Amino acid sequence: MAHTLKIVYFAWVKERLGRDGEFVELDNDVRTVGDLIGRMSSRDPAFETVLKDTGKLRFALDQNFVDLNASIDGADELAIFPPVTGG
Repeated sequence: MAHTLKIVYFAWVKERLGRDGEFVELDNDVRTVGDLIGRMSSRDPAFETVLKDTGKLRFALDQNFVDLNASIDGADELAIFPPVTGG
C-alpha cells in the first residue's frame, strides 16, 4: 500500500535543491531509504547531483539515524543532511 512521506532537507542539501522539504507519494516498490534516494535521483537532475554521493549525506527516519538499507515502511518523515561537525 502506497503512503505519503515528508522529506526534510538541511544545510547545503536544502540550498542546492532550493527547498526545505516536500511530501512524496511512495510507490509500493520503494521499500528502503536507498530505493527512495534512487527514485528521487532519477526524477530530476538537481536531485541526481545533490544525492549522487550518499557517503556525504546522513539520513534520519522519524528522527532516528539510519542507513540506506533502512525500511521506510510506516515512517512519517525522512531527513537528509550533511554530517555535522563541531568544535
